Amino acid sequence: MIVDAHVHIYPPSVVAEWERIAAREPYFDALARSSVHRWAQAEDLVARMDADGVDCSWVCGFGFQDLGLCRECNDYVEDAARRYPGRIVPLAVVPPLHRGMEEEVLRRREAGFLGVGEIFPSGQGWSLTDLRQTWPLAGACFETGMALLIHTAEPVGHAYPGKGSDGPREAATFCEHHPEVTVIFAHWGGGLWLYELMPEMKIILENAWYDTAATPFLYTPEAASAAWAAGVGKKILYGSDFPLLGRDRYDRMWDKIPWGPEDRRDLMGKNAETLRRRLLDFRNGL
Repeated sequence: MIVDAHVHIYPPSVVAEWERIAAREPYFDALARSSVHRWAQAEDLVARMDADGVDCSWVCGFGFQDLGLCRECNDYVEDAARRYPGRIVPLAVVPPLHRGMEEEVLRRREAGFLGVGEIFPSGQGWSLTDLRQTWPLAGACFETGMALLIHTAEPVGHAYPGKGSDGPREAATFCEHHPEVTVIFAHWGGGLWLYELMPEMKIILENAWYDTAATPFLYTPEAASAAWAAGVGKKILYGSDFPLLGRDRYDRMWDKIPWGPEDRRDLMGKNAETLRRRLLDFRNGL
């Protein structure tokens, strides 16, 4: 089973009104005007999944600062999950500091959403390291048994729209503050996985998972080899960042790696299914 754990789709209303929305959402504006940005709706995603041989996608909208826009995205993703049961697993976007955030998380949990995210700390004005800011969202995710997908980026290298300033240090601080939350750090956690080679950090990062979103734009294939050599291969989730990229770009990278007999299978679906079962088992125990 192939699982893509990092996918975005957009409601038709957001696509039609994106320039008006961008005028009051600076982070969205930067990404929407990027030369690599693409729009996609549910039908586009399923067609691409069929073409790429992807069985299931974990799907979210866009993490706006405005709660109303987040709800609009969540409504659309929820409808898509109903129309394509088993193919689309919904994630909920929320503005972490909005007073209606917890109500929205609970509402989507009751609708069967697997997690919350992708959250953009820099783009949504939320600090990963400030416990006063992080505990409401962390608590909401823990109490509902939902995973939390957070955008992170490498602290060095080239700049690009949406990169932000949240990397390994900030992500590690979040884990230290919130060991109870199952957290997925997008884009390899900006390299956070490397620090699991430090004994004390392996303990602190026990609740951390990492996805591969945007890898072809950031790393050579050896990044995956290094992660498996570091012993964190069971915590890496394949994420394409569709519609930015599709599976073909990743397969060309993975073909260059001397995988172990089960490594590629773990990356492309088994790890995600393991995490999903853990979350559902936890929920059933609530």
